[in-house]
Amino acid sequence: MGLTRRTQAIHADDSLNTTSDVAPPLHVSTTFRYTDDPQDLVPIADTDISITEAHVYSRHTAPTSTRLETILAPLLKAPSLTYSSGLAALHAAYVYLRPDRVSIGDGYHGSHGVLDIQQRLCGTRILPLTCSASDLQPGDVIHLETPLNPTGQAYNIVEYADKAHSQGAILLVDSTFGPPGLQDPFEWGADIVMHSGTKYLGGHSDMLCGVLATNNQGWLAGLREDRVFLGSVMGSMEGWLGVRSLRTLDLRVNRQSENATKLVQWLDTCMKTDGEDEEAKLIKSIVEKVQHASLQHEDMSWLKQQMPNGFGPVFAIWAKEENMARQLPSNLSLFHHATSLGGVESLIEWRSMSDRTVDSRLLRVSVGIEDWEDLKADLTQGFKQLLSNQNTSKKP
Repeated sequence: MGLTRRTQAIHADDSLNTTSDVAPPLHVSTTFRYTDDPQDLVPIADTDISITEAHVYSRHTAPTSTRLETILAPLLKAPSLTYSSGLAALHAAYVYLRPDRVSIGDGYHGSHGVLDIQQRLCGTRILPLTCSASDLQPGDVIHLETPLNPTGQAYNIVEYADKAHSQGAILLVDSTFGPPGLQDPFEWGADIVMHSGTKYLGGHSDMLCGVLATNNQGWLAGLREDRVFLGSVMGSMEGWLGVRSLRTLDLRVNRQSENATKLVQWLDTCMKTDGEDEEAKLIKSIVEKVQHASLQHEDMSWLKQQMPNGFGPVFAIWAKEENMARQLPSNLSLFHHATSLGGVESLIEWRSMSDRTVDSRLLRVSVGIEDWEDLKADLTQGFKQLLSNQNTSKKP
C-alpha cells in the first residue's frame, strides 16, 4: 500500500521502533558498544562507511538523526542527509561537487558567503544566474533558490534544469522556502536539493538543521563519508526535535502558506484600489510594493504546476521610506521583530538588520499559523500607529 506524504510523516520511521514508546525516545549517547561476539566484529578496513547500519560513533550515525533522515526521504522524494545547519549542508555540497563555476542570482546572503569561502579555497568562478548555457561546462552548478529569500519570488525549475543539463552541469535547488507539500524540485529536474531545516522542517524556531537530498547514489555515499570528516552532524536533541516537527509539517506549511497568500491579496487589492477607501489610503501611504509568488500572474502557467498547493509563507513589503521600515515592526503585537522564518509564530524583520545587500526599505514577513484575520488586524493597527507617529513628528 502506497502511503501519502502526510501519512509518511507519521509512519515512515515505524521500522525503527525497538521499544514500546509511542513518542520516539531521545538517544544522547555519542558512542555505541560493539557486538559481544568476537566472530561478528568487522574491522573498519573491511567496512563500507557509507552503508554500514550499526551505530558506532555519532559523528557517523546516531539513532535519532537516522530516524529523522528516514522520515525525510519519502517527504523529499530522495535519500537525505542531515547537517548541523543549512549553511553546513550547502558547504558540504560544494566541498563534494567541487564545481569550477557556479551560476547564482540574488537570494540568501549566507549562500553567497559559503561561495566566497569556496572561491578562496578552490578558485570557483561565480557566474550570474542569467548567464548563457554556453558559459557552463560539465560539473558546473546552477544554484537556484526558489522561492527566493527574502522576497518570496519563484523561479521556473524546469527552465534552469534544461539549461544545466544541456551542458552536463548540475542543478542544485535551495527549496527552503518551498518545503515538502508545496514544492518537489526533483519532479522538475533538480539533481540535488538543499533545505535549511531550521525553517519549515523544524517549524518551531528551536533547532538548527540542514538537509541535502539526492537520488544519485554515488553522490549520497560520498557526501555521507565527507560528513564524517567535516564533522557537521546534527546533535541528538536537534534530531529529536526534527522528528517531532515533521509529524505536523503538512498542517503547518499549508496553513502558513494560505495565511500569507490571504494577507498578500489583501495588501495588493488595497494598493490597486482608487477612491476614498480609508483602509486602502492608509496602506498606500506606507507601502510602496508587495512581492510574493502569488502575485506572479504572468507565470501561473508553470507556477501552479510547480507549487500546486500554495505559494509559500514568506513575502516582502517595501515601505515608502527607510524610517517607516525601521519603525513598523515595533508597532506590531502579533509579529515578532526577529530574523529567521518558518516557525509557527509570525515574524517580521527590517531586513537591513541582518542583510547588508538589500534595499533599506524592505521588510521580510514570515507568516505563522495564527488566524489570518488577527494578523491582518495587527498590521492595520501597526500601519495606523506608524502613520500617526509620522504625522506627529512632522508637526512644528
